[in-house]
Amino acid sequence: MLETATQKALASYRREVEASHSRGGSDGRAEPALIIAADTIVVGAFGEILEKPRSEPEHVAMLQMLRAHRTHRVFTAVACVAPLESARDPGYVLETAVEETSVRFAADLTDELIVAYVKTREGADKAGGYGIQGIGSILVEKIEGTWDNVVGLPLRATLQVIERVLHPEGEADDSEG
Repeated sequence: MLETATQKALASYRREVEASHSRGGSDGRAEPALIIAADTIVVGAFGEILEKPRSEPEHVAMLQMLRAHRTHRVFTAVACVAPLESARDPGYVLETAVEETSVRFAADLTDELIVAYVKTREGADKAGGYGIQGIGSILVEKIEGTWDNVVGLPLRATLQVIERVLHPEGEADDSEG
């Protein structure tokens, strides 16, 4: 997950640098100002990674399993890349963070409610098979950690990574002197 977020950020950064070079770098700098990438995984009670469900029966079974085990964890890795002002190799700074949130499903979820949720298709394209930011919130009894991490982008952690990448240690500060 951390490697995936890092590779997404670096690939986007390189693509933007190449695009800027092909445009002639009209603003005097080839690099984008900031690239943010993230990757979220849902981990079941026994350490299994829960991908996006591939079918309705798999989707129902996944949510039933989450209900049966009650608690699972959601991890999001955030990677940010920005150009360095100095000529230090590799020419950019990369910072990352990983956020973890524990999610407990409601014990009283009925199979009928799970099937009805699956029929909405809301969670069909989401790791773990549900979206806490929508109707899927009815599946969740409690979280420990940040809600926005379960959505897929932990804002406080992301802002901290942005701060570190835009103001890296060891880089000269133009305001000093």
